[in-house]
Amino acid sequence: MTSTAVYRTELSGLAPASRGKVRDVYDLGDTLLLVATDRLSAFDCVFPDPIPDKGKVLNQLSAFWFERTLSLVPNHVIATDVSAFPDTLRVHAATLTGRSTLALKLEMLPIECVARGYLAGSGWKEYEARGTICGMRLPPGLKESDALPEPIFTPATKAESGHDENISFDTAATILGGETAERVRELTLTLYREACRHATDKGILIADTKFEFGYDGPTLTIADEMLTPDSSRFWPASTYRPGGAQASLDKQFVRDYVEGLGWDKRPPAPGLPEDIVQGLRSRYLDIFRRLTGRDVAL
Repeated sequence: MTSTAVYRTELSGLAPASRGKVRDVYDLGDTLLLVATDRLSAFDCVFPDPIPDKGKVLNQLSAFWFERTLSLVPNHVIATDVSAFPDTLRVHAATLTGRSTLALKLEMLPIECVARGYLAGSGWKEYEARGTICGMRLPPGLKESDALPEPIFTPATKAESGHDENISFDTAATILGGETAERVRELTLTLYREACRHATDKGILIADTKFEFGYDGPTLTIADEMLTPDSSRFWPASTYRPGGAQASLDKQFVRDYVEGLGWDKRPPAPGLPEDIVQGLRSRYLDIFRRLTGRDVAL
């Protein structure tokens, strides 16, 4: 069953939302309502065509990981069940069910915390050109999609517009302060290793992923989304072969399609044909099922 796609939310009676590339965020005073829409962003551009049920995958898969890793790091989740939301939100249950999170309001860190276990994406491009990732020297002779000797932390800037940029750990430490930078590096790699253990048991390799952290008072807390096909590269272990690009269960499927069009990766993003929309939807539903052992609640 395909649900009606939600490209943009309008919740009457609530303060105007700020709209990210994928999420609509409502400021409720002491808390936030995060609504994962079905918008698709790639190469930091938002596409005109929604991917039905994509937001439900993002919200419910993040909730799965937040709960699973609670013993490792606090998270921003107050509730994901709309029946536990305030009355002012429950009236919008038809829109919010399955795709929304009532969350703590955090002081967010101004960097993205990326963990890489394999050579792919911008990491592969930098390695191919200079033998490094984020300035870190790697062994020579590695191939595209090779496993790294050990997972590495490669922070990146957050761009309001345009592309995020990889930065060195020293630069991250200058932005965050040394103690915070060390802590988010430790948490990023711990969370990545834990997720990889679970995913490997399900026949999935996590090539890389990104996390976002913020402070809840003095407490470092993970927020936004976690280990979703929007923020991670998921590869089926059964078809993994180093030396080139891999089959994916994430939005790389769309990246590959639009790169083949010769698009310059600047707005406006091109429209997507129905077979690409449904192909991505099926991949998102599949990775959710594989990782959690259940179907997305549609």
